[in-house]
Amino acid sequence: MAGFVLLAGPVLSQQLPPAEVSVQTLRPEPLPVINELPGRVAATRTAEVRPRIGGIVVSRVFEQGSAVKAGDILYKIDPAPYAVRVASAEATLARAEASRKNAEDQLRRTEQLRERRVTAGVELDNATTVLAQAEADVAIARASLQEAELNFGYTDVTAPIDGVVGRALVTEGALVNAETDVMATIQQLDPVYVDVTQSSSDLFALRRARDAGTLMMETSEEAQVQLIFDDGTEYAHPGKLLFSEASVDSTTGQITLRAEFPNPDGDLLPGLYVRARIEQAVRENALAVPQMAVQRDQSGQSYVYVLKDADTVERRDIRLGQTVGNRWLIEDGLAAGDKVVVEGAQKLYPDAKVVPEPVDLAQSAEMHETASGDRPAIEVAERGAAASTAPTRK
Repeated sequence: MAGFVLLAGPVLSQQLPPAEVSVQTLRPEPLPVINELPGRVAATRTAEVRPRIGGIVVSRVFEQGSAVKAGDILYKIDPAPYAVRVASAEATLARAEASRKNAEDQLRRTEQLRERRVTAGVELDNATTVLAQAEADVAIARASLQEAELNFGYTDVTAPIDGVVGRALVTEGALVNAETDVMATIQQLDPVYVDVTQSSSDLFALRRARDAGTLMMETSEEAQVQLIFDDGTEYAHPGKLLFSEASVDSTTGQITLRAEFPNPDGDLLPGLYVRARIEQAVRENALAVPQMAVQRDQSGQSYVYVLKDADTVERRDIRLGQTVGNRWLIEDGLAAGDKVVVEGAQKLYPDAKVVPEPVDLAQSAEMHETASGDRPAIEVAERGAAASTAPTRK
């Protein structure tokens, strides 16, 4: 009886029908080169609120953590000493103006006497000089009054920019010194900057590829940037790349790139760690296969099954590049026109008989989403390599 079972096994395996598989024909297409880089959120504008004058703080007007507009009053400094200085400057100006009026009258009388040749010419000259000095005293007194009024106005400490004010750094009754003590900090948080760092070798490799003609580098206006939080969710608003630094950090070998993002809901706070996906270039005539088509053997070699003729497949070793969505970029091993097995590759072996069913890119993407489930975009990108290292089913 046992011998009968041993003989029946091969007979049954030979009678298995060919596997039904989906096949995608590779066609060259332009694909973006997307790099996922670490970054930190920074405020677009930051201003430290400092007093223009010294004095005792009598009140705090703002609510900590609230939004303020430029010119809003934040603190009040005791105005009494500065009101006295304004009054003194006004009195000094009035005295100077009275002196000028007297000098004008003296000059007019001296001119009349000079016309009748009653006085000497030197007296007319002296009267003219006295009037000029009086006018200068008036100008000095007016400037002193303007300075006193400015200082009196500075008793209201106002916000220099629009933004969100932080915690109060001084309290009522504190003595503050002019232009030295920081009373609060205001940050403008809509929009915000995101400073990301990239290895200088990676950036130079992109530029060499551009010079070789295999890549087209995108300008700052064309580059698209998308933020990803620690939990894998994507930020709702896309950003734009502003510039990259002209120097390399000597300690880390990194280059800083700055992007700008709208922040209408205040979700992005200064210092927040994020990851940014930046489309830095476009690879012309690129080939890509769905991630579910790629398998790895025990040595870690990546491979796919390619339709050899009408109904058999062959194994093709490949070299993978970056991930583009739910696809792998192919660096080597495949050519345009190759028909790659997408679904059903896990149960194949070299020279296996198959029943191919052609699918297009949209269909293969839909099958991949169905197989992998609804997961965040970053999870797909980062787990692509891990998923392809799973043991193949023989």
